Amino acid sequence: MSFFYYWDFMSRGPGSSCIVSLFLGRFWFWEDLWVRDGKILDPEKLFFDEQGFADRRVDCGGSIVAPGFIDVQINGGYGVDFSQPTEDVAAGVSLVAKKVLEHGVTSFCPTLVTSPPAVYHQVLPQVQVHDGGPDGAGVLGFHLEGPFISPEKKGAHPERYLRTFRSGGMEDLTEVYGGLDGVAMVTLAPELPHSQSVVRMLCQKGIAVSLGHSVANLSQAEDAVQHGASFITHLFNAMLPFHHRDPGIVGLLTSDRIPAGRTVFYGMIADGIHTNPAALRIAHRAHPAGLVLVTDAIAAMGLHPGRHPLGQQVIEIQGLHAYVSGTKTLSGSIATMDMCVRHLKQASGCSVEEALEAASLHPAQLLGISQKKGNLDYGADADLVLVDDALRVRTTYISGEEVWRRDA
Repeated sequence: MSFFYYWDFMSRGPGSSCIVSLFLGRFWFWEDLWVRDGKILDPEKLFFDEQGFADRRVDCGGSIVAPGFIDVQINGGYGVDFSQPTEDVAAGVSLVAKKVLEHGVTSFCPTLVTSPPAVYHQVLPQVQVHDGGPDGAGVLGFHLEGPFISPEKKGAHPERYLRTFRSGGMEDLTEVYGGLDGVAMVTLAPELPHSQSVVRMLCQKGIAVSLGHSVANLSQAEDAVQHGASFITHLFNAMLPFHHRDPGIVGLLTSDRIPAGRTVFYGMIADGIHTNPAALRIAHRAHPAGLVLVTDAIAAMGLHPGRHPLGQQVIEIQGLHAYVSGTKTLSGSIATMDMCVRHLKQASGCSVEEALEAASLHPAQLLGISQKKGNLDYGADADLVLVDDALRVRTTYISGEEVWRRDA
């Protein structure tokens, strides 16, 4: 089967069309894909109402065309640590945004690990939410992972900067973060006193709440979901292990207390290190619609083995493992999103569609942006990735414009 891609300029403005293999709602389609002004068009309206035609055609060489990947947990990469305050934080974010294009990522959430308040106050105002383009992937907002987490499951987060909620009011958040403008998600431990009111306040502001770095039991996790929490930060990692009498946060995957019409999503670092393939298969088979691939990548992604910063810690890279220096505590990963997509498919035995959805549709649904990201529906942003049969990225497009192409 051959695939063709067209980028065109129609009589009423720039546009494009391609005959591609599309997956929409887990069904494959062989049809035209039309794009104009960075959006996917309804071809019937184009043909019958506007009588428009495409005039450019590019051979896709047998690629699958899928929605661009979305990474909702990435701490940095290529020598850049988002939790390190500098005079030009935006420049570091821009560098990572440019480099991740080669891995099919078209938008992402820069993630800050537990840090002193001064770091949040300096870093957060420097980076604005913006769409992607030739200069790099779009920024969807910060993911603040901590400092309101459990000391018992702190992982690589420095314990001296961990905080609790004193009152459950907004003052707890503003004192630490300075403000919530440009924040897309907050990870917290739901067993902390006053956490439920904080969960409710964040959700009312349109900020996704994730449960993680926690010793919460299932009841506490379910209560948090009842108040609006919708995500689990790196499932199985930095939380109580599954127990048959109280499965803890993991039990949310099959809980019967999830409000009707709601989905609890969960992040998986599918790098072959953080989670055994058997555990990955269990999670996927229990709740495939909630699986969200995340890299949890740190500054060492794309660099040689050695010592690199992560927030207030020093991380040592040994092969494909990232440890807190001097320990065997895992600290983020050096995986890329396309690696995670391939490993998910290989380890879980899921379909190509499911692997691609976990990196595109599901994170978009989690953030409430699936009306424009993570799918190829009419009216959605034309953020696309072309991958071969082995799910290796060939070309990345943002708003219908080519932003990266793999050398032949």
